[in-house]
Amino acid sequence: MSSSELLKGKTALITGSNRGIGKAIVEAFASNGANIIACARLETDEFKTFLRDIATEFNVETFALYFDLAFEDQIKKALKPILSNKNKIDILVNNAGVHYGGFLQMTSLQKIREVFEINFFSQLFVIQLISKIMTQQKSGSIINMASMSGIDSFAGYTAYGSSKAAFIHSTMVLAKELSPFNIRINAIAPGFIDTDMSRDINPKALGTTMSEMGITKLASPRTVSDIVLFLASDLSQNISGEVFRVTNGKYTKVND
Repeated sequence: MSSSELLKGKTALITGSNRGIGKAIVEAFASNGANIIACARLETDEFKTFLRDIATEFNVETFALYFDLAFEDQIKKALKPILSNKNKIDILVNNAGVHYGGFLQMTSLQKIREVFEINFFSQLFVIQLISKIMTQQKSGSIINMASMSGIDSFAGYTAYGSSKAAFIHSTMVLAKELSPFNIRINAIAPGFIDTDMSRDINPKALGTTMSEMGITKLASPRTVSDIVLFLASDLSQNISGEVFRVTNGKYTKVND
């Protein structure tokens, strides 16, 4: 099987498709033959052009869905046509999320709830909906975008890290629940990736954390999308319930 046929004939639903890692995943999947249902929060001319160009270049179908993960009713409304028509969904990538850093004493519980709503609860809701289709198909691969902050401790990451830790744990639990239906589910735990989200972090805080990790530069989004491609394809057909770190080099735990 050539690399351009790894996902040939498959359909992938990807959240957070309009920038950074999400765009890299769309490109990787389309270049390997997958039809794309690209989800984003807002509709823009730039995003529409991106999807149109991807469809033309790789001769695949692309379709956009728009919803805000902070609102369950928007998610349900956007995905309703797919569920009602029983469209085939072979791959689900839960890539969308929100970053937040701040010491607990300076963070309201409301803000922590907001972070959890987007990074955890909304993702579970999407899995609930899409896994119904996969259960009927008796096949599917789900890839959840977690974070190294969900595995190891960093000062100022109570909200973000805890939401990602919950996401990691649910991935491992769901691997057991979904395995009877031939549905695989794995998580990726990136370090700092060269995206808008990382560039929004306070430069001093970013530099300190990278130094503690022994990392000298940000990893490319392509580094992550290649692993997502592997987990989405049949090359990983015996892998489920695993968490893959992507840290771009030497990694030293803060509390070592």
